[in-house]
Amino acid sequence: MKRQSIKNISIQGIIFILIIFPISIFCAATASADYNPATGEDEVVLISEAQEVQMGRTLDRDVEEKFGSVKDAGMQKRVSDVGQRIAIVCDRPELTYSFRVLEGKDLEEDERHNAFALPGGYVYIFKEMVDDTKSDDELAAVLAHEVGHIVAKHSVKKLQSAIGMAGLGLLGIVTRPDSRTRTEASMAIGQLMMAYSRQAEFEADKLSVLYLKKAGFDPKAAVAFIDRMLEKQLKDKIRQYHYFRTHPYISERRAMLNKEIEGRFAFDDYINAPPEAN
Repeated sequence: MKRQSIKNISIQGIIFILIIFPISIFCAATASADYNPATGEDEVVLISEAQEVQMGRTLDRDVEEKFGSVKDAGMQKRVSDVGQRIAIVCDRPELTYSFRVLEGKDLEEDERHNAFALPGGYVYIFKEMVDDTKSDDELAAVLAHEVGHIVAKHSVKKLQSAIGMAGLGLLGIVTRPDSRTRTEASMAIGQLMMAYSRQAEFEADKLSVLYLKKAGFDPKAAVAFIDRMLEKQLKDKIRQYHYFRTHPYISERRAMLNKEIEGRFAFDDYINAPPEAN
């Protein structure tokens, strides 16, 4: 029994030396804090921009297969044109941005009222969410929020925490899908369709207002869209809009948006504002 235990420890030690230890060394070697002008903070991001783009490209193939693109060329062009106006004024214009409308096959109807972004410049919006918008300004508000997540590297940092460097390595270097990569990809897509942290949502909203103004869109459309979706949800008690599960803190976000737009809180927004904003 004692010899067997020693053998097992030896095998585990070898695995640690060959796999875990190099990953740890890599993380330590690259864990320098860089200033992110979008967030105004020094941040530790353990992958390069080139790796981020490759990771997004790998995940993009799975998104296409999983959800399917809308065949309406006119709708795709409208979303792409609006999105590119945001992309050229954002804080990471060097990325090649892709904006695509998804069918959302195999999703419940309420889950298709959603939009999300992948690292490296990939932005997706489901057809039902496009139909929810009543103008290009509102559509731009949704897309600008997702671009904000990319610019602030929220998606990279979220995946860094959720699936770890080993998973990110698979998504970054594997070009031919295998079962393990597909599992990591599915997990990553699921993570990015769920809510970000409170701070990340506020940062994306703040950036979205900035980009909407720079691109010539009406930033008040962001508040109008949130208000209408909330009103729609309250009228329909049975169906809960996925947007409100993936983009929480609605009253707080509305207050912060109005502050960014107007430069001050209105009274009804002030009472809903997060404590750190007052």
